[in-house]
Amino acid sequence: QVQLVESGGGLVQAGGSLRLSCAASGRTFSTYSMGWFRQAPGKEREFVAAISWTAGSTYYADSVKGRFTISRDNAKKTVYLQMNTLKLEDMAVYYCAASYSQFTGLLMPQTYNYWGKGTQVTVSS
Repeated sequence: QVQLVESGGGLVQAGGSLRLSCAASGRTFSTYSMGWFRQAPGKEREFVAAISWTAGSTYYADSVKGRFTISRDNAKKTVYLQMNTLKLEDMAVYYCAASYSQFTGLLMPQTYNYWGKGTQVTVSS
């Protein structure tokens, strides 16, 4: 069992930066691939970024590629999402998720086995 707690959300001006963190409980964090998803009001949850359990592979949605960076620290049982050059369309609740899958299907929410409760990111113009 893994419990995930996101933090780092908040209000930021367009063009600014935020770093989200997701702290995990449990002894097997290093064996999970981790992902970030987001959901804006009235929209479906969408993939943002994912990182394999070895951190050897990272994946990004086209909309965030070049602006967001996912990383993990297995010793701290934490995954991060550095978000730069934020845009109004990045405003959403951001969710952290853990998956047993090493590589397959990491862009799809149904691949993930555990989810955090989310953290709000608000971008102002």
